[in-house]
Amino acid sequence: MQKVIELAIIPENIFDEKHLIQQASEKLSISSQRIKAVKIHKRSIDARGRRVVFRIQLIVYIDEEIFVPVFEFNPENVSDAKPVLIIGAGPAGLFAALQCIEDGMKPVIFERGKDVKNRRRDLAALNKLGVVNAESNYCFGEGGAGTYSDGKLYTRSNKRGDVQKVLDLFVYHGASSDILVDARPHIGTNKLPHIIEDIRRTIISAGGEIHFEKKVIDIETQFGKVRGLRMESGETVLADSVIVATGHSARDIYELFHRKNWLLEAKPFALGVRIEHPQELIDKVQYHCDIRGDYLPPAYYSLVEQIEQRGVFSFCMCPGGVIAPCATAEGEIVVNGWSPSKRNNPFANSGTVVQVNLNDVGNSVNNSLALLKFQKSIEEKAFILGGGSQVAPAQRMIDFVEGRVSTNLPLNSYKPGTRSVDLNDVLPDFIGNSLKQALPKFGKKMKGYFTNEAILVGVESRTSSPIRIVRDSQTLQHPQVKGLYPCAEGAGYAGGIVSAAIDGMNCAKAITKL
Repeated sequence: MQKVIELAIIPENIFDEKHLIQQASEKLSISSQRIKAVKIHKRSIDARGRRVVFRIQLIVYIDEEIFVPVFEFNPENVSDAKPVLIIGAGPAGLFAALQCIEDGMKPVIFERGKDVKNRRRDLAALNKLGVVNAESNYCFGEGGAGTYSDGKLYTRSNKRGDVQKVLDLFVYHGASSDILVDARPHIGTNKLPHIIEDIRRTIISAGGEIHFEKKVIDIETQFGKVRGLRMESGETVLADSVIVATGHSARDIYELFHRKNWLLEAKPFALGVRIEHPQELIDKVQYHCDIRGDYLPPAYYSLVEQIEQRGVFSFCMCPGGVIAPCATAEGEIVVNGWSPSKRNNPFANSGTVVQVNLNDVGNSVNNSLALLKFQKSIEEKAFILGGGSQVAPAQRMIDFVEGRVSTNLPLNSYKPGTRSVDLNDVLPDFIGNSLKQALPKFGKKMKGYFTNEAILVGVESRTSSPIRIVRDSQTLQHPQVKGLYPCAEGAGYAGGIVSAAIDGMNCAKAITKL
């Protein structure tokens, strides 16, 4: 017999099985001798009271041994099956490929960037020398932007598809089983590359294909149907099903659709800065203690405020993390954040962004590229004010709110370097003014947050796609092109690793229904 109970456990006892059994015994009013095993089903941190506790759902095995089913992925070989062409090897593309294999189709992935091993050299050049490789960077390459974005796996996409299956597939390919338990699971940037490589091996061993440094420059059609893909190298690959899983930064794909007069829509997104505090400060604020201790992870936060009917919110918070340069072209500054699995860096950073609406940039309803052009213009301005070589414009938090250029900047994790400027010269007025009003309010919600120890680094601009590639809600195909499946974050239908993976799987399933 199994029972599921809820317990509050102090951090020191969270890994003590004997203590958990004793607590379960008392909760269920049964002898501890009858409890053969316990297993934590869900785990979250509750820091609302004076004492921080873990809130857990515990599966209690009474008079029976523990049985944990093993997830397996052993499909038939698809070498000679119907091909499905997939543009992009990010989470959406990779999980679409896994679903294709499971459904008896052969995935053929074309990735403009490099595999994870060779991609590292370009990231090193970007961080140390400020040199941007437009085809291999934090956004382009095996695993996509997800490979170097902390590996956060929490999502609100439960209604869109099988979240559990996505997590199971990650564990099957080497992720810690903790992601099946934690309320805010993450893998860590240091571990994700190995997991992505293992997914690649699964795809290839099952008969699928992955081709790196293969940039797609055209989607060929005939009589309103997909015919195949044309590469920058000149070769054409034929198939009647194409999944476009190119991510939110492949601007050339948007321009391709625009030239072909295929339906696109401008889509609201968010833009702002990445804010970094000392992690020790965040720990003290959130855990109400001077020293975090060994049993609690580095603390995180989530903040939101409405300023004049416009949302201002923290985004992609990285405890113990690093701010990274994520430009995909020369002459622009884009920042993002990531954390290693242990989250043991001395800083905590988070995107802090402001909602950008369609009417903020004029008549964007009739110009699908309007918000994209706006996004790009801010990134280019940041590059100019940063002074070049991926040096980012930055300012201390209170100085920004009070309109002073900081006389110096605090130590921070952004490796290419920061330059003290007035970020109001970078950000549009409606974004700058919204942040100025929101940050002191965040400080009232979270005592200690509003401080000049915090640095604002510009600009956080790739929060989501500023364009939606239109698709039919039932077939998931583009309404003008049969066999063309706009997918995930780049098409405007997902946000983050799990939701992108789910959308990739859903697109693959849609192909099997034809």
